[in-house]
Amino acid sequence: LLGRQYNYEDLPETLRQFESWKKNPQQDLPDMPFQYLTALPLKTRDWKQIAHSASWQTTRMNLNTFARHGVLKEGRTVRALAKRLADPELVRRSHVFPYQLLAAYLHTSSDIPSRLRNALQDAMEVALENVPTIEGKVVVCCDVSGSMQWPVTGWRSSVSSKIRCVDVAGLLSAAVLRSNPEARVLPFEHDVVSLNLNSRDSVMTNATRLSNVGGGGTDCSAPLRKLNAEKAAPDLVIFISDNESWMDPSRGRGTQVMHEWENIRRRNKKARLVCLDIVPNSTTQALDREDILNISGFNDSVFKVISSFAREGNGTDHWVREIESESY
Repeated sequence: LLGRQYNYEDLPETLRQFESWKKNPQQDLPDMPFQYLTALPLKTRDWKQIAHSASWQTTRMNLNTFARHGVLKEGRTVRALAKRLADPELVRRSHVFPYQLLAAYLHTSSDIPSRLRNALQDAMEVALENVPTIEGKVVVCCDVSGSMQWPVTGWRSSVSSKIRCVDVAGLLSAAVLRSNPEARVLPFEHDVVSLNLNSRDSVMTNATRLSNVGGGGTDCSAPLRKLNAEKAAPDLVIFISDNESWMDPSRGRGTQVMHEWENIRRRNKKARLVCLDIVPNSTTQALDREDILNISGFNDSVFKVISSFAREGNGTDHWVREIESESY
């Protein structure tokens, strides 16, 4: 490391192979983490060797890198990588977050073969296999307004996440629809956006469709207003939003969301409302109470929390009971 003299025989076997390879790059690459190798002048054959020996996570994260170095021009390599990405056991073992797969899918370059993009979709289906089925009539209200175009991490200059709030909202909505084929998805901005989703389509396809619509102002009461106009009586309504509802008419006391929700409750006393705020702030459209649960942020536990609330239905002390039960 310091460039001083050393005894070659005293080095560990892997490091000896590494030093030997640097002197003679015509040899096979040493078996070591690829990060040690990529700062060196690698040839296409070297990149192919890295791709064939890479872990599942390394493969997911470096598809564009492999494409840049000509690795994906060979059909045998593409088939091997696609098989690895779609392997259910490897996906489960990786503990990959669904939005990480969505990020990989959305940011694959035009050079990525369709076989690999399809493998990412297969991996997504495995990653979401534990999304529970929720009994009753489920409605998902997915915010697709302009503010949802912001990075999910907030604006952080050059280190902002490439995943937008609307991408996460689309992913969660599509995942619920996948496990609950009779669920209804109502995208909204200043009003409900007309968009028919097929539960048999892949989660990735539906998530992408949702993230590509909308862009206007935000009225969180719009989907509830539509349900009331139809005299609908859902059992569970899930809002997925950044909670920025600037277009609701002022009612003096309470929000328009609560006004519309009370009308729904008159038709179905057992109805439950979940408000998932992707980027938590200090306000909410509906305060916690027995029939209303607010969730801030998101991860894989979101689905379990929603399913539990839909069954037990008491938002006032939901988190206390969850902690006391030691279910997490």
